[in-house]
Amino acid sequence: MAGTFTWPVRVYWEDTDAGGVVYYANYLKFLERARSEWLRALGFEQPELLGRHGGMFVVKRVEADYLLPARFNDSLNVEAVLIEQNKASLVMAQRILSEDVVLMTARVTLVWVKENSFKPARIPAEILEFLT
Repeated sequence: MAGTFTWPVRVYWEDTDAGGVVYYANYLKFLERARSEWLRALGFEQPELLGRHGGMFVVKRVEADYLLPARFNDSLNVEAVLIEQNKASLVMAQRILSEDVVLMTARVTLVWVKENSFKPARIPAEILEFLT
């Protein structure tokens, strides 16, 4: 994917279920880590977003397709790419791969919310500048 941010993840024993494969909810954790590292790579730390801008990105919606299992000790790459940007939301396309094999795809909608009210608000202009 063009403009794709990639973050490596190792599968630990704690990530797996009784069948020895990654428990489905843990894929969401891997996606979250990649998005957090994507923001960090752009120069935004989560506490800074709260302190400086009084808000944060929260997940509104996830559409996930689990295609193949990951297993203990696998070395994965988690991809994130911005595919839509609106005044108060972002949409990310994400994939989890083992080597070149796609294990999972997801479409994640993030909404900017105010810290205290959790009501949607406009994404601060400074952040939007980095995203365009």
